[in-house]
Amino acid sequence: MNWWSTQVVPRLTHRTLDNRLVRTYRKRVCAGLSGEVLEIGFGSGLNLPHLPAAVRSLAAVEPSDVAWSMAQGAISASPVTVRRAGGDAQQLDLPDDSVDAALCTFTLCTVPDPVRALRELHRVLRPGGTLHFLEHGLAPEAGVRRWQRRIEPAQRALAGGCHLTRSLPDLAGAAGFTVDVAESGYLPGPAVSRPWGYLSLGTASPVA
Repeated sequence: MNWWSTQVVPRLTHRTLDNRLVRTYRKRVCAGLSGEVLEIGFGSGLNLPHLPAAVRSLAAVEPSDVAWSMAQGAISASPVTVRRAGGDAQQLDLPDDSVDAALCTFTLCTVPDPVRALRELHRVLRPGGTLHFLEHGLAPEAGVRRWQRRIEPAQRALAGGCHLTRSLPDLAGAAGFTVDVAESGYLPGPAVSRPWGYLSLGTASPVA
């Protein structure tokens, strides 16, 4: 990985996704989490303040040492016990049926093989467990999709491999989940921001 990806992208991601509007989405996606939770793409710990009191512990999968270092303040301030559980969501170092819930926010856009990562989540979730997701991705309008396809090569180069044309509901379905999209739509802002701003928020349950 080059200097831009290792040093700049984690800091840029933190600044871009730490604002009042995104915090409202984080609060909604974290609602209902409980017990032992696995978060892939933990980043700088921006979800920690929004975890419900019912969460006992959090296993954090994060590939970036810079992001993990940035998260230490949030970890120290959180009542939840947090441990780093590896860096590759595609190959989790966790036993089958070992977590009560999973969480991913703005993560699967950068994972090289998102279906493989989701199948790993399927494997480690206990029966009755759920995946809570908040992801950006493929827009419903053809015109916005065309722009997403045009912009995506530059986006991947500048933003740590971030894809604009992935659909979380489709990926989760391919990995053996039933998906309940509670909210979907564009972030508020000018039309020019739409290729980056189509969000899906909801839960997904593993199919036996």
